[in-house]
Amino acid sequence: MIKKNYCLSFLIFSLSLLATLSGFAQSKMLTKGDAAPVFDAQAGMAGSEFNFSLKKALAKGPVVVYFYPSAYTGGCDAEAHAFAEMKEKFTAAGATIIGVSGDDITRLNTFSADPNYCAGKFAVAADTEGKIAASYGLVINAPRAGIKDVRGIDINHGFIPRTTYVIGKDGKIIAVFSSEIDHISATDHVEKSLAVVKGL
Repeated sequence: MIKKNYCLSFLIFSLSLLATLSGFAQSKMLTKGDAAPVFDAQAGMAGSEFNFSLKKALAKGPVVVYFYPSAYTGGCDAEAHAFAEMKEKFTAAGATIIGVSGDDITRLNTFSADPNYCAGKFAVAADTEGKIAASYGLVINAPRAGIKDVRGIDINHGFIPRTTYVIGKDGKIIAVFSSEIDHISATDHVEKSLAVVKGL
């Protein structure tokens, strides 16, 4: 009897967990014209932690939300450096930049302040549970044992596919760039998103 009740409880818990997770996940990747899911997240900016709100950022103008696999890896480092180099041009166009990855906030605080990468010029948000990525329909690759970053430190989280969303002030997605679908480089995401916000 106890075993039966345990199995029933476990089944109910599993179904409720599945329902909760499905509330965050999209069945397909969001595209141009879709409403961008708003989110709040722990983020690092110039080495300091704060709460980033997409809703508040959109109240000021367009937002470039760029998902990337991991801090301190080749393509992601080049992309962050390029965004930092072009930050003033995004600001002149009225746009906010926010990077999102599966990295934890401690790792992102360091990355956000690193003069070779974010250089304290824009924020990077932690999506350790993958809920933000899932809400945009992005499927996170499972963590792989033995993967290290450029500093030789283990990477213990899954990788979000490199995808950039340009979101208009009205909350609608204006453009999407995907390395997997569009076969573009990490730095192409920066140039293409800058061209979009300049044209608004």
